[in-house]
Amino acid sequence: MERWRGFSVTVRDLPLALLFLVTSFVPALHNHGTQLGELPDRPFDELAVVAVVLECLPLAARRRRPVVCLALVSLGFAVDQLGGYHTLAGTALPIALASAASHLDRRRRTTVVLLSAAYVVLAVALFRIGSTEGLEGFVTFYLALTVTWGFGTWLRFTRAMEAERRRRVAEDTLAAERTRIARELHDVVTHHVTAMVVQAEAARYLTAAPEPLDQTLTAVADTGRRAIADLRHLLGLLNPDHGTEARTPSVGRLQTLVEQTRRAGQPVEFTEEGTPAESTGSADLVAYRVVQEALTNALKYARGSRTSVQVHHSGREITVEVRTDDPGVRTDSPGGSGRGLAGLRERVDVLGGDFSAGRGTGGGFVVRARIPAGSPS
Repeated sequence: MERWRGFSVTVRDLPLALLFLVTSFVPALHNHGTQLGELPDRPFDELAVVAVVLECLPLAARRRRPVVCLALVSLGFAVDQLGGYHTLAGTALPIALASAASHLDRRRRTTVVLLSAAYVVLAVALFRIGSTEGLEGFVTFYLALTVTWGFGTWLRFTRAMEAERRRRVAEDTLAAERTRIARELHDVVTHHVTAMVVQAEAARYLTAAPEPLDQTLTAVADTGRRAIADLRHLLGLLNPDHGTEARTPSVGRLQTLVEQTRRAGQPVEFTEEGTPAESTGSADLVAYRVVQEALTNALKYARGSRTSVQVHHSGREITVEVRTDDPGVRTDSPGGSGRGLAGLRERVDVLGGDFSAGRGTGGGFVVRARIPAGSPS
């Protein structure tokens, strides 16, 4: 099927034209086609062959050259009816007419006017050579052609609506992908840069202690390397040639995330229970981002306060709770936009889970998430 669609529309329409051509020359079907004017039947001759060829072969160009196709088919139809051949090829006229209505982009009204005028000329010519068709018959046939044109116009409209729908779907998909990448960038940059800022600020007070200073600067460098690696991965997603292997952060990397936060000066208690499900879908990544965002906020707004991270796996979901004690005195830190928590809520909602973030009953700040496992998106 895909190979067939790779051919030009002329090649794909050619079999229809050849089918009409061959069928019209079957002796048993002679004089059994469309009859307009009620003229007596006439045996096939050379002029009948010309009429059949004009009516059939142009159908191969009905989509590429709709006006040319309709003009040639109409000419062949006129020869067919005036000669009294009444070939089966006359059926090609409504097909050419519907194709023109469906695929013609410009001068549609002009085409309709010219066709109507040509039909009047044909009707007068048939009447002059002895047609017994009454006015009612000619009008009925014209109305049938009008309905055929209307059908082609409807096809054109539905095709345009489908193209518009696909365009909107493509735009919505692109917007959703941009939003997803923006969230990933927010999570990666905010967490790593916050850790680096905290570590760099702590280094100012360690100038008299070379060993702690060296450890702090090493932590800053390690954090920067991780930020660069994550950013390269996200930018690689924008490249259509990037690998398809799974390289997204997972719950299994939470220990590394906690260690990084500890080196930034935040006391973190980490507990992980249960066995991860065989297929977690996107739940793994969302759980990782929940912990990452919560630890980033702890570094920014409650630096030095005790923080606990609890992750529980079950067969159907992942439960995450990050609790940070009240810092007492608010530390200086860059103001947040609130986009991180809002983005987490959207991610968890998409998977059908629950998310909450706010003041705990005993003080401090608590982030909780219940994330169903196994959802692919």
